[in-house]
Amino acid sequence: MAAWQARPVLTPMFFTPRYLKEGRETFKAARKLLDYQRDLLAAEEIGEIEGEIRALGQALKARDPEGVKAVSTRLEAHFHRIAPPRPFAGLRENCEVFLVAIVIAIGVRTYFLQPFTIPTGSMQPTLNGIIAHVTGEEPPGVPRQVAEFALLGRDYVNVVSARDDELLEVREVKKFRFFTFSEIVCRNQKFTVHVPANKLVRDFGLEPGRRFASGEVIARGYVDTGDHVFVDKLSYHFRSPRRGEIFVFNTGNIAGLTRPGEPSQFYIKRLAGLPGDTLRIDPPDLYVNGEKATEPGFLRVMSAEDGYRGYSNAASQGRHFPFLGYPDQTFSVGPGHYFALGDNSYDSLDSRSWRTVPEQNLTGRGLFVYWPFTSHWGFMK
Repeated sequence: MAAWQARPVLTPMFFTPRYLKEGRETFKAARKLLDYQRDLLAAEEIGEIEGEIRALGQALKARDPEGVKAVSTRLEAHFHRIAPPRPFAGLRENCEVFLVAIVIAIGVRTYFLQPFTIPTGSMQPTLNGIIAHVTGEEPPGVPRQVAEFALLGRDYVNVVSARDDELLEVREVKKFRFFTFSEIVCRNQKFTVHVPANKLVRDFGLEPGRRFASGEVIARGYVDTGDHVFVDKLSYHFRSPRRGEIFVFNTGNIAGLTRPGEPSQFYIKRLAGLPGDTLRIDPPDLYVNGEKATEPGFLRVMSAEDGYRGYSNAASQGRHFPFLGYPDQTFSVGPGHYFALGDNSYDSLDSRSWRTVPEQNLTGRGLFVYWPFTSHWGFMK
């Protein structure tokens, strides 16, 4: 057996003739394939193939181009007979790679990391939701628009009426089953833009019944996408949630957030209260168990600096919250529940309105902002 396993003399690959390179590859492949097929072959055929492999090794050692080519051809014929190539082998291999990639991606998303998009401003300025900017300037050139979309997630809007017309409605539509656009529907014309319908109505003022003259701007400005984040779904299987960290949960069976029969949504907030904690808000401060909160996230909110405005309740905002609605009102978090607060306390639908998050609703902790590439890019704080 050792005789036919002899290896040819090695020389630097840069100076190696092509026939030697190809012959050596055939030599290695033949030995490997024989090992794979050995238990399926007759003893006579195994002996014949081993003899050809020995002959190829001798031809390589002797640096005999014709001998290497002849023996390689015979070996290839042997293996085409015992292991014929499958039809569409390349296509099959690519499909296998594609399917494996899908399975891995689904597994990662299900058990480890899940991507989410922040749609609202309840966590600003820690995390950005979708922000619309109305301007009077025309959009920049296409190269700059492409660059700003890739880096900042920015979409420009420039809709000008081609005739005297009246706005009928603004509606969201799906294209290609994955992409959401909005249609600005007028009596005599229609425009499609990549902007949420509620932003067009609230920020660009596109209320039904509004009239436009020919050449008048209907909507002009730009919209920055919400932060795209990864949520760590693994940590909470090995440790308890921690006060002050950003966490994600689904709204299923939380009274005031979903109605029976409606699909649940995902919310992202800061975890303000653990089971057993007693909370109180005396604007702009949050108190936990009688002491002012000390975690870094809470300190930034309470500083009322750099875009933060502190924590609020009815006394500071002019509307009533069922829970923590007044400076002297406290709330005790029950077993297996968590109290959620948005960093943008003046514009956040959170536990002050609908009580607490049950433990079974937890999805994971906010981990990383992966797009767009603004100052928020990186690990969440």
